[in-house]
Amino acid sequence: MAEDLALYLAGEWTEGTGGSHHELLSPATGDHIANVPLASRHDIDGAVAVARAAQDEFRFWSAFERADLCHRIASAVEDLVPEVARIQTLEQGKPYHAESLDDIEEANQYFINAAEDVKRLSGENIPTTDRNKRMFTFRRPVGVWAAITPWNFPVTIPLEYVGPGLAAGNAVIVKPPVFTSWALLELAKAFDEAGVPKGLISIIPGGPEIGEALVTHPGIDAIGFTGSSATGARIISQMGIKRSIMEMSGNGPTIVTDDANVSAAASAAVYGAYYNAGQVCCATERVIVTEAVHDEFVDRALQAAQDVRLGDPFDEATNMGPMNNEPTAAKMDRHLADAADRGAEILTGGSRAGGFPTDLYYEFTVIDGVPEDSAVSQEESFGPVLPILTAHDDEDAVGVANRTRLGLQAAVFTTSLRRAFWYADRIRSGTVVVNDSTDFWETFQPFGGAAGTDTGWGRGAIEEFTDLQTLVIDLGPP
Repeated sequence: MAEDLALYLAGEWTEGTGGSHHELLSPATGDHIANVPLASRHDIDGAVAVARAAQDEFRFWSAFERADLCHRIASAVEDLVPEVARIQTLEQGKPYHAESLDDIEEANQYFINAAEDVKRLSGENIPTTDRNKRMFTFRRPVGVWAAITPWNFPVTIPLEYVGPGLAAGNAVIVKPPVFTSWALLELAKAFDEAGVPKGLISIIPGGPEIGEALVTHPGIDAIGFTGSSATGARIISQMGIKRSIMEMSGNGPTIVTDDANVSAAASAAVYGAYYNAGQVCCATERVIVTEAVHDEFVDRALQAAQDVRLGDPFDEATNMGPMNNEPTAAKMDRHLADAADRGAEILTGGSRAGGFPTDLYYEFTVIDGVPEDSAVSQEESFGPVLPILTAHDDEDAVGVANRTRLGLQAAVFTTSLRRAFWYADRIRSGTVVVNDSTDFWETFQPFGGAAGTDTGWGRGAIEEFTDLQTLVIDLGPP
């Protein structure tokens, strides 16, 4: 039986006034698992109006009151973790035991982090040239945020905005995709349990039309977006003069130098390519191996690939589930065909796997001899594929890594500290990880794109959810 869901509009559970539903199908089973109501423009206007009214009072709460609210939310979420993780696996496809449980536990950390960060969020006493004046800065909430979030981490990424957004005194309206909205709506029960003032949080699933309505709405003060660079470009063209955090596509290169621990590099690269079926913005999208260690790396990567267990995401033995949706799987098809046409050699995998309930189960794939100008090298494949490119030396490896328009997170494997810093100084990437996977992740980590790339800006730190206000007081003559 498909579950009939409700929208979380301004703290109220409702079907809204859109009059239609989206049939949510599981990528794992193919079953019709839920009906997601679609909001109308009237619903959006109402959510924004209530958010503005609620935030106008909430912004006067003390930092400690807001911190206490975030801790209450985190406590309420703890009881929901198993069920939210189950729903996430059902609608997204990631393995329940290997990924989903930890994913929701980690997502909850954003409320705890923000609760502690806001207590230490302070301004400055700034010197002035006038002895009779005093100048201070204060951190004020921005107002009402719209968070446009993707399907690959349907709970974690929204909470990256909701946690610090609330702690800093804002209201947040989240728009997840309709086909991965159930887990987040389930988690919203924690907001009621924790006593979040009605209006401060709304969850309105939808497609581009809902996103555009929020992005262009005059009552929205700021935009938080995580997703593809193409979608981000459209949002930027629509949003006008609004504050924004934009975290967009990555093409994570892993560079393996001639002094690297090749076994560790191969294991980390394979993990970075199969985790969440490769559907991660910082996935290992390319491995750039120097010639001296190329053959050893290929052998080690093929050995590591044998540990990938594609299967039912609820099976404890599974560490890679299906891809989430057909457009993403079809892109994998195109990228692999393009690479093969350009002379790359598919060493293992290379196609969709048969014998599963849906056509979204994809074989883990390793490709060698990948041309630099191929789609699988230049674009974000977002699938379980490990493309291997060869570089002559360090200078060549950096050149290959940087010759794309994307720059989110890169990795370098080397046993030389000097070489590690040399690479970090030259790779155009928001984060450079040394001797670990491009999929390395911490909730405390400043995470975002490098300047000069199409990967965006902002790091999601609590300061970015505030407006810096300066106060100048003239004390008059002594």
